[in-house]
Amino acid sequence: MRDQAERLRELVNSQNQKVNSHKARIIAITSGKGGVGKTNISVNLSICLAKLGQRVTLIDTDLGLANIDLMLGMIPQYHLGHFFSGERELADVVMQGPAGVRVIAGGSGLQELADINPWQLDGCINSLVKMEEDSDFIILDTGAGISNKVIRFLLAAEEIIVVTVPEPTSIADAYGVIKIIAKENSKAKIYIAVNMVRSEEEGEQVIERLCMVAEKFLRFPLESLGYIYYDGNVPKAVKQQQPFYLTHPGSKAAQSVMKMAQRLLLLPEQSGGGLGKFFRRLFSK
Repeated sequence: MRDQAERLRELVNSQNQKVNSHKARIIAITSGKGGVGKTNISVNLSICLAKLGQRVTLIDTDLGLANIDLMLGMIPQYHLGHFFSGERELADVVMQGPAGVRVIAGGSGLQELADINPWQLDGCINSLVKMEEDSDFIILDTGAGISNKVIRFLLAAEEIIVVTVPEPTSIADAYGVIKIIAKENSKAKIYIAVNMVRSEEEGEQVIERLCMVAEKFLRFPLESLGYIYYDGNVPKAVKQQQPFYLTHPGSKAAQSVMKMAQRLLLLPEQSGGGLGKFFRRLFSK
């Protein structure tokens, strides 16, 4: 039986041979509550995917508390709101991040985006589709919780990573998000990522618990993406405004996120229709 590394190499090579008309995998990352490391995972998972040969675009869609730029030590001149309002071209908004990851900073509010007229929306989507041709993954870092702004982004996505930590309140809040998605978008694929675990058993228990409850009460299957060990190097990297995978690549947290990226590559992607359809679904809500 072929080992996982060989399968990953073959997958990466085959994806690199795709023509430009391909659709990128669009993955929204969310959590039931703040403070569980959602944005940190978004940033470091994006870098790990890039290290595995993927072309990655990271978009901060947390339009109230956008902070990907802070975590990366970047100072954006323009953000997503400037692009959708027509004030700036897409090229002005995209920043070059670490490991070749392209970064788009978040804006001020969803309402401003929702108020754009149809011809502006079409022009924006056409530009985004062109950007998609150069991306294998588009990672959307959404807000936490179940506000209308967050749920609209999640219901427009076909692949969603729900981040939690091994605390009862966090697990309950994660289930709350899963429940809404399962009810409103039964075609979505939801992955569970448990952050800051102290042991393998703790991570597995949380995943098993969420999967069992979702299956029993929602009849909705979840997929395990794995867990990330608690690691003192993570807050150090945050203070340095650098991704922990780059500052401490040998740390437990860094190796955990790399395993998640590898697993994500091996999982079958959902057919969501690409970035154009994503934003049309978003603005039709």
